[in-house]
Amino acid sequence: MRRRTLITATAGAVALGTTTTTAAAARPPGREPAPLCVFNVISDIQGDLADLTVALEDIATTAPHSSGLAVAGDITPRGYDFEYAAVARVLERGPRPREVAWAIGNHEFYVPKYADPRTLSLSTWPNGTTEDSLFRSFHRFAGRGTVYAETSFGGIPVLTIGTERYMHYHDSALWDKVWLSESQLRWLEERLRYWSRRRKPVMVISHHPLPDTVSGTRNKLYSHDYVQADVLLGLLGRHRDVFFFSGHTHWNLALSDWCVRRVVPGTANLEGFPVINTGAVQTGFTDDGRGGETTVPGVFNQGLQVEVHRERVVIRARDFAAGKWLKQVSIPLGTRI
Repeated sequence: MRRRTLITATAGAVALGTTTTTAAAARPPGREPAPLCVFNVISDIQGDLADLTVALEDIATTAPHSSGLAVAGDITPRGYDFEYAAVARVLERGPRPREVAWAIGNHEFYVPKYADPRTLSLSTWPNGTTEDSLFRSFHRFAGRGTVYAETSFGGIPVLTIGTERYMHYHDSALWDKVWLSESQLRWLEERLRYWSRRRKPVMVISHHPLPDTVSGTRNKLYSHDYVQADVLLGLLGRHRDVFFFSGHTHWNLALSDWCVRRVVPGTANLEGFPVINTGAVQTGFTDDGRGGETTVPGVFNQGLQVEVHRERVVIRARDFAAGKWLKQVSIPLGTRI
């Protein structure tokens, strides 16, 4: 694949994680204190329960003391209640994470495309399905009453955010765009400020990627996912120690721009904040060189392990299927925890 030149200072993002590591190189024995917290991030399960099981088993082996699992959306293939129930059964069989932080994805809104679970019928959209019912299904599964929420992984704040409208109900020209309410944006601003005053890094989990950041976001497919992109970037860009994790693209973690630092002009944070691609459990993609994407051949099942230390955060890309580390990046924190 021909790799495009990544990001200049003008574009606002700098690639961070280009070093390939072995498992041994990832954690030299006896050379550093144990992390304060370890957690894992996956995304885009989309009904691939066999690969979800593989991922959970691998996580239990590589991070037996993980404080939690963040799932960056596309929990289900379509958003049916029985699909959520199938994911719940996999977790019940285990290995079950200590805590789970769920973000909503666009696939959670695909029930209206079907006349029944076996019959795709776009011509009769929404096939009697109401927008509210889709959110109720997610809320029941996630055990909360809002799309956005805060979870603690070993004392580290994890904020999940996501769309509060499925836009095709509101504008027939739009489908999977992310719409954030004023309430959600104010909540995010307040939580980021709260944890910044307490000198804690904040992990933000969202299904959709930010423009001009990680792999795929300069591709026409994923460059305009947020209705309020500028507002969201303005909030995140003020904080050096905010880590933004996104899925949706399924783009390969082997790519050099899997992890970047995004600088937002006008925020007075000239160092920017880290943005990380989460890979995917179900099917991988990469650039096709023509402004689109192509499938990664073979078995694809990827995710992240995150270690929070007093002075830095180490993020490791993992191939669950092969049982190997792909690469890692160590990101210094602005203040010691």
